[in-house]
Amino acid sequence: MEAKVKWVDGLSFVAESASGHQVVMDGNRGEKGPSPMEMVLMSAGTCSAIDVVSILEKGRHQVLGCEVKLTSTRREEAPRLFTHINLHFIVTGKTLTDKAVERAVSLSAEKYCSVALMLGQAVEITHSHEIVIADS
Repeated sequence: MEAKVKWVDGLSFVAESASGHQVVMDGNRGEKGPSPMEMVLMSAGTCSAIDVVSILEKGRHQVLGCEVKLTSTRREEAPRLFTHINLHFIVTGKTLTDKAVERAVSLSAEKYCSVALMLGQAVEITHSHEIVIADS
């Protein structure tokens, strides 16, 4: 996997993936785009959500929505590393069970989400979930 990052001005940069997708990132507290640490947090949530939705769909559960609310704490001193990240999944569907969602979240956390598994080598990562049953 490859990527490149190009300085724009101030502390704004454009990052480009090998697949050609571009993202503006900013070191000025997110003036023009997310900060690099915000991107790491969002990447963990997206990677895990992909797993949860895929696992549930493969289990023939009808998923109508999946949102991950991420909260984190960071060290006060430099380097301002994450010390804790919680991923709270809100999964919406008609026939979802707590057991199925809990299994999907656990499989993502323990086996599939490469971003969270990598971060988990240095950061305490916790997971929680809730289910929203959609009206018929």
